[in-house]
Amino acid sequence: MTRTRVKFCGLTRPGDVRLACELGVDALGFVMVRASPRLLQPSQLPGLRAAVSPLVDVVALFMNPRGSEVLDAMRRLRPTMLQFHGHENDAFCRSFGLPFLKTLPMGVGADDPQHVAKRYPSAAAFLLDGHGPGQTGGRGESFDWSQTPRLNRPIFLAGGLGAENVCAAIREARPFAVDVSSGIEISPGLKDGEKMQQFLDEVRRGDLE
Repeated sequence: MTRTRVKFCGLTRPGDVRLACELGVDALGFVMVRASPRLLQPSQLPGLRAAVSPLVDVVALFMNPRGSEVLDAMRRLRPTMLQFHGHENDAFCRSFGLPFLKTLPMGVGADDPQHVAKRYPSAAAFLLDGHGPGQTGGRGESFDWSQTPRLNRPIFLAGGLGAENVCAAIREARPFAVDVSSGIEISPGLKDGEKMQQFLDEVRRGDLE
């Protein structure tokens, strides 16, 4: 049986980080995007990092950042992976010496993901999100999972996922990982423990079907 990995994104509280790790999440995403309601301040990063259990990946998320912003976040958060949501090119993304995820928008007006992916030969994986070009993630917008492209790289499926539909998404797209933010929240950045557990339970159910 192939196990779908799980990434929880947009965490802002150490308690939510600790609970996510206890529940068995594979990766945690921390948002450094100015337009996002889940934006973290630099002073928050060390405390959040200290709450992460060993063997859980720490992903720092950016959208069209300056190089100095990425370096400062790396120093404070010590991520194991970077994630880029904007128009950053492959050379910029790989210049920090860490594996990176590149987000490919799948919403209205998005370019063909097959063509966009070719511009990022260094990407460790691609994250497919339901938002349109130039928009931030975490908007709860899904896309037609039957249109999930095969990109010769691991696929993270995101956008509008929750306990009510992640099992169906896994059956349809068979991604390497699923990524959830708003689907496990009380409000932006504030996670709900029961929703986190239900989401993970439904992922496991999807793996069995």
